[in-house]
Amino acid sequence: MTSEITLFVNPTAGRGRGAHAAQPAASALRAAGFSVRTVLGANAEDALTRARAAVEAGTGALVAVGGDGMANLALQAVAGTRTPLGLVAVGTGNDFARALGLPVRDPAAAGRVVAEALKGARLRDIDLGRVGGTWFGTVLASGFDSRVNDRGNRMRWPTGRFKYDLAMLAELAAFRPFPFRITLDDGEVREIEATLVAVGNGSSYGGGMKICAGADLTDGLFDVTVVGDCSRRSLLRVFPQVYKGTHLGHPKITVHRAAKIELAAEGITGYADGEPLGPLPLTAECVRGAVRVAGP
Repeated sequence: MTSEITLFVNPTAGRGRGAHAAQPAASALRAAGFSVRTVLGANAEDALTRARAAVEAGTGALVAVGGDGMANLALQAVAGTRTPLGLVAVGTGNDFARALGLPVRDPAAAGRVVAEALKGARLRDIDLGRVGGTWFGTVLASGFDSRVNDRGNRMRWPTGRFKYDLAMLAELAAFRPFPFRITLDDGEVREIEATLVAVGNGSSYGGGMKICAGADLTDGLFDVTVVGDCSRRSLLRVFPQVYKGTHLGHPKITVHRAAKIELAAEGITGYADGEPLGPLPLTAECVRGAVRVAGP
């Protein structure tokens, strides 16, 4: 592997933490003997173009500095290649880094872990989800959770996580289950009333909510968590359990494993790694060993 690696930085991640995180991460990588080149980009499209160019030019690794959005952008550049991906997680959620066992909001420590993994060739291939030409590492959300995302993204105030807490309260006030059509591995179409359907390559979203607690990044399968037609009261009672993953025992919740899922529902947007994919229907496939990652 070449000693020159690319630091892929989102300076606005975590309300400015991305800009401050780049320096200690770069220092840790240079201390390990790597030559570091930084890629910023004027916007997401420009940044991705630059990251893809670095991968095509043979960079030794692409190390993303930011949150889950930046990790998702980096996946679009390295998925399907043999270029290793490193993560310096300093965003709001950091669920992909958590799934990989990497330090969170400690850029120096994350830089050292990634540097040691690259230097010692401690690399592993993990699965990714793919919808059309878009890759994702953690969870595809659809239903109540994606409606909360929709509302939160429309709100100009407040900023940060509190915005999504308010959006959740507003969506609860208008809560109702949605009619879904689900097809697993080209089997029969299942028509169900569901609060949400979460398709997990990784186990968590939203900053540690273990909606797909049993998901394995290396088994070639999604864990599909279906929260059925529960009441508003049941949803409020079950919600705190999501942070521990103990919600999966609730009688209204079922988990399926599949390598491919087709989801359809009217008026629902799909989100993956917190980024909008577009309206349902969507088809997601789990691609085994789609990306090489540097980590513990």
